[in-house]
Amino acid sequence: MDPKTFLFYLFAAITVVSALRVVTARNPVHAALFLVLTFCTAAAIWMLLKAEFLAITLVLVYVGAVMVLFLFVVMMLDINLDQMRQGFWRNLPVALFVGVVVVLELAAVLMATFSGVRDADAPPVPAGYSNTKALGTLLYTEYVYPFEIAAVVLLVAIVAAIALTLRRRKDSRYNDPAAAVRVRAADRIRMVRMPGRPKDPAQ
Repeated sequence: MDPKTFLFYLFAAITVVSALRVVTARNPVHAALFLVLTFCTAAAIWMLLKAEFLAITLVLVYVGAVMVLFLFVVMMLDINLDQMRQGFWRNLPVALFVGVVVVLELAAVLMATFSGVRDADAPPVPAGYSNTKALGTLLYTEYVYPFEIAAVVLLVAIVAAIALTLRRRKDSRYNDPAAAVRVRAADRIRMVRMPGRPKDPAQ
């Protein structure tokens, strides 16, 4: 067994175990940390497959941004764990079926790659070949219109999420900054003259 195959099986085992711990851990923070480990080991497998750009993107986007957001949300929210586990056993058969299908598909693709089945049909890689440069060239030339359409769709989704969040509610109180700037002291404070307390004759 060569070192590349050994590292693949090592990272694959860590990925499977950490992914199982994501769905079986009782503490949401622990589950999120196991998900970080899953992403990191998946990025290592992509590095072995010479997909450097995808590996770095997975680490930067998911581990560096999304998972940090998940951790902050999980730690700040008061999550009722008993209520979250109510539908676990009811949805377990469907989850197991989907998980087994995904694992079989990934195993078929990866085993075909590592067994050398695709190496015979693949063209030889020239010296100094950059996976990131080739992906960027292909993305911004042949697939530039689908890329721009995907960017517009994501922009619309962001605007829609902000619009749904900022919708006016009857039970919410709002402050008008323009009205606050135009306010005068006479509108807020009223000076009232009160008669003084009479002197005590004994004094």
